[in-house]
This record gives sequence, structure tokens and C-alpha cells, in this order.
Amino acid sequence: MERVVILMGVFVFLGVKYALGDVGTATSYDPPYTPTRCNGNQADQFPSGNLFISVSEGLWDNGAACGRRYRLKCLSGSRKPCRDGTIDVRVVDYCSKRPCPSTIVLSNDAFSAISKSQRGKINVEYVQI
Repeated sequence: MERVVILMGVFVFLGVKYALGDVGTATSYDPPYTPTRCNGNQADQFPSGNLFISVSEGLWDNGAACGRRYRLKCLSGSRKPCRDGTIDVRVVDYCSKRPCPSTIVLSNDAFSAISKSQRGKINVEYVQI
């Protein structure tokens, strides 16, 4: 009986750890990436590897999202586009399209890092880090 309780505790702990992420959609966008709503034309706003994102209204937080970092994982999409693993990205812009095509809009490099397809919409899990 004690083992059952311990195992249940472990499963609850692991479930909480992995249940903290949100689920949304992601698309990609093409250069030019400047100017951005966060830092205008500053080249140093982009992290190495060009793993950055533009966010929709729900994540923008009236500009407070600038510089936030998220860990993303591709969950699904048409024709099984997902690559294994996660990527860490930084918010550099606000999705200016109305309506925004997805929850998160990734740079081409970020999109290619988690998806085998070059275009389209994928389902992602994201958590602020």
C-alpha cells in the first residue's frame, strides 16, 4: 500500500511539472524582421541562432512580453511536421496582422528548428522560462 501511495505521488509530481505549459498554434514569418515593436531597428535584440518570436494579443501583455523567453515544443500538424525536442525563443515583436494567424509567429529559423515543413500552422506547447 505504501508503494502505491509513493507511486501516485511521483505521478502527480511529474504531471504537475509537465502540465504547466500552454497549448497554442504557431506559424512562421519572413524577413525583414526589423523594425520590431520591442526594440525598433536594434540588431542586438535578436538572440543567437535567430530563435525569436512575435506574439499575438493574448501573450503581448501591452508590451510587457518584450524580452520574455519561452520554451516551445511542436505537438502536431498536418503531415506529421514535428521534430523532436524543444527550442528556447525570445519575444521581439507583436504580431501586427489582424487577425494574427497564430498564437505565436516564429522566425523562419525557429520554425525550422521544431518543424520539418517550411510553412503552415503547427500546434505547440509553450512555457515561459
